[in-house]
Amino acid sequence: MIKILDFYADWCGPCKRQTPILEELETEFDGRIKVEKIDVDKSEPEVKTYQIMSIPTLVFLNENNEVLEKLIGLHSKAALSALIEKHSQDE
Repeated sequence: MIKILDFYADWCGPCKRQTPILEELETEFDGRIKVEKIDVDKSEPEVKTYQIMSIPTLVFLNENNEVLEKLIGLHSKAALSALIEKHSQDE
């Protein structure tokens, strides 16, 4: 299973637009991905660990919690779906 860390903030417009896309993907890829939302204003240790400088940022992790990919900015459903497929095949 791929874990996607969604670094966001409540005041971030692009973050708000990314959320429904991630929710749709989590439903469509049921059991293959898990999205974990991380509020950058409340999660300093994770922000430091993954060196988050901009939001939204998505960090794709494998089952061993190793970083597969890090994306900054708003991304389309098609682009994220393609990355999920790519990383699913790598496992």
